[in-house]
Parts: sequence; structure tokens; C-alpha cells
Amino acid sequence: MSVLHPTLLLCVYGYFSNLRPSEPFLTAYLMGPDQNLTETQVVNEIFPIWTYSYLVLLFPVFLVTDYLCYKPVLVLQATSLVVTYAMLWKARGMPAMQLLELFFGLATASEVAYYSYIYSVVDSSHYQRVTSYCRSVTLFGSAAGSLTGQLLLSVAKAELVHLVIVTLGSVGVAFVAPWFLPMPKRSLFFHSSLGAAENKPCCTSQAEQEPGSDVPMISRPSAAVRSSGLAEVLQILFRDFVQCYRCRPLLAWSVWWALATCGYFQVINYAQPLWENVRPSQDYEIYNGYVETASTLLGALAALLVGCLPVSWAQWGELALCLLSMLMAVCVFVMDLLKNIWVCYGSYVLFRATYMLLITMASYQIAASLNMQRYALVFGVNTFGALLLQSLLTLVVVDSAGLGLDVFTQFLIYGTYFTIISVIFLLAGLCTLASKRRSREEVMSDIQAEAESSSPLNGDVIFCTTTQENSSLSLDKSSD
Repeated sequence: MSVLHPTLLLCVYGYFSNLRPSEPFLTAYLMGPDQNLTETQVVNEIFPIWTYSYLVLLFPVFLVTDYLCYKPVLVLQATSLVVTYAMLWKARGMPAMQLLELFFGLATASEVAYYSYIYSVVDSSHYQRVTSYCRSVTLFGSAAGSLTGQLLLSVAKAELVHLVIVTLGSVGVAFVAPWFLPMPKRSLFFHSSLGAAENKPCCTSQAEQEPGSDVPMISRPSAAVRSSGLAEVLQILFRDFVQCYRCRPLLAWSVWWALATCGYFQVINYAQPLWENVRPSQDYEIYNGYVETASTLLGALAALLVGCLPVSWAQWGELALCLLSMLMAVCVFVMDLLKNIWVCYGSYVLFRATYMLLITMASYQIAASLNMQRYALVFGVNTFGALLLQSLLTLVVVDSAGLGLDVFTQFLIYGTYFTIISVIFLLAGLCTLASKRRSREEVMSDIQAEAESSSPLNGDVIFCTTTQENSSLSLDKSSD
């Protein structure tokens, strides 16, 4: 019952907080008669605020989440979502929409509480199962929200503002769930359990993990809880940061994580303005909801396939990142250059599914060598790196304070960006293969040299033994 109660409430919260029928049609709503904003205002002045606020709030929210033991930040996230969609329904004007993006950035940064809470209230033996429940229900909620929005728009002939009202009702339901969650008595850093596995080395093999588990091992906590101050927590974080990123495989996967997530955020954030240019919602019926539903479900399926692919990721992982990053680059170029809405939709679905496959693979490779405490750190650092790169890219390419480029030129840059990622990991993969081949050749040469050096000795022994046997045989004959 202690596992069922919080898991059920978290699943209810995750489902309804991601059930957002208005999400696939946000750009059409902002540029439509309800808000009557221009494309330049939406793309170059409103959307960048989310990126900046997410970046600024991520690390403080991460520390506050751990210090307050998750539940208060879950309530804060639910409140931020309600405020966001209430403003989207009632508020008007660009300043109001920019403030809305700030609240949405706070809600996004607070997601760390949702994915960390469960580890503080259940035993480590349940980690894998409850994690799969919580992540699956968020994906299902997102897909159901997109499909609901499309059906309301296409079948029920609802207006876009009605989708916003339905979304507000959904996040209102989600707002209730966190209040009934039990308050954790421990956390990863500020209120850590005595006896927790704090010194597990990075880059351990998968054989050292808990049998049959895809999540990192962590010692079962004792009843005692030790509280730490901010200075001590920061020292622990810095020490673990240095130790973890000294590991080359973890560093390679983390670099791809940060680079690709930056580009992924940019593409999904500005895909709707691209579609709006290709097929204006004022003149044609749009099918963004079906596309988001298909991409989410296919992405979930791709994530499930990671555990079934018979690939040696340690040897071929970097080349796989190269090839699939190039596929993502091709998808972005196709969306930008062909300017056909159906091709754009198909490329977007393939792009998201590819990213979901790779990010799941990267998450698994990183988690396989870390305990839960260090995985939270690495996940946070990788996400922060992605947001830092995304903020720089947004400031230079998107923001009206920078170049303020149109959406087609932006996607040309994003396609080039993924091409550069592919080249980086092509070179890294070739270096890895060359290093492994050189190591094998050195081992073989050492074995051959050892064999050659030992051959004369063996021959001498055989010769001496044979000589002794012949001598003995002669003596026997002479005696006869």
C-alpha cells in the first residue's frame, strides 16, 4: 500500500498535467483572432522567454526541490500550470504572453520534482517499475491530449479557445493530486539517508548492477537521516561532477545529450510556426494534433526498442550517434526546404522518434554506471548544458535582440547544427575504433612475441628430454 498510494497519485498527476489539447495549436491560437499577435512577436519575442526562464530557474529549483523534499515543488509546478493556462485563456497582449512563458518555464524547471519524488518514498527494489509507470503515463497523457485537441477541432468543430479551456480544466484536476501525496522524510542531497551508496565509482560495468534491473543500484536507506548544509551539498556536487565526467564513455554520451537536446528543443519549439507558414490555419484545416500524437507514440515505441537492439553500444555507440544524428539533420532540412505540409509532418514524426530512441539509449548508458544520486547530478548538468547552448542559439538566431531570423532560415541553421553533431561523433567513433584496433594489435603482438621468446626454450627442453631418453635406451641395450 505504501508503494501503491504515491505511485497512483503521481500517475494521476502526470497524466492530467500532460493532457493538454491546446498544446499542438498554440502558435495558431496566438496568431489567430483570440490573441491577434504577429509571427514576429510570437517567434522572436515571446517563445524565447521560455528558454531563458528555464535556464535561469533550473539549478535553483533543483536545489530547492531537494531541500524541501519534492512535494512543495510539485504543488508549485501544478500552480504554475494553472496560472499559465488561465493567462492563456484570459490575458491579452504581448507582455502578458511573455509573463505566461515565465510561469511555464517555472513549471518546466519543476519537472525534476516529479521524476525525483518517487525515489524518496519507495524502496529501491521498486525503482524500475514505478519509473516506467510514471514515464509511460506522461507520454500517454501527452498523446491523449494531442488526439483530443485534434478531434475537438476537426470532428466537434470547436474553436481554439475551447481547447485552452479544456487544458485549463485538465491541469486543474492535476493541481489536486500533489496535495494528497505523503511528505518524504529524506532526499538525495540535503536530507540523505545514512549508509546510502555515496562512493560508488563511475563507469562500472553492467554486470555490477542489480540483476534484472535497468536502473542504477543504490543502497537501501537506513532509518536515520542526515541533514546537510548548502556548502556541504555544493562540495559533494562538485566532487561528484569532477569524478563522473572524467569517465570518457559517460562524457561522450553526455556531450551528445547536451548538443542534441539543445537542437531538439529548438525544432519542436518552432515547428508550429514553420507549419503555420507552410499551411496557414486561417485558410486550411490543420492536423497538428494527429502529428503530435503519432510522434509521441512512435517515440515511446522507439524508446522501448532500445533494450531489444543487439548492438554493442560501447563499441558502436558513437557511430550510431553519428548516423542517427545525420538522419535528424536530414529531417530538419526536408521540413525546411520542401515546404510541403505532409512532408513536414512525416519528417517531424521521424525526427522526434529518432531523438526519443537516442536519448533513451543515452540515459540507459549513463544510468548503468551511476547510483541514483549521481544520475540526478549528471541529468541536471546535461540538461543545464543543453539549455545554456539553446539560450545562446536563441539569443543569436531567434531573439529580436539578435539576428531575429525568419523561421525558414532558422531551420536551415538547425539542420546544419545536427550535421555538425554528426561529424563530431563520426570523428569520435573512428578514433574509438582505431584505438580499440591498436589495442588489439598490441595485445596480439605481445602474445606473439611471448610465444616466440618461449619457443627456443621449449625446443631445448624437448631436445634434452629426448637425448636423455635415447641415452637411457642405449645404456639399457648395452647392459643387455
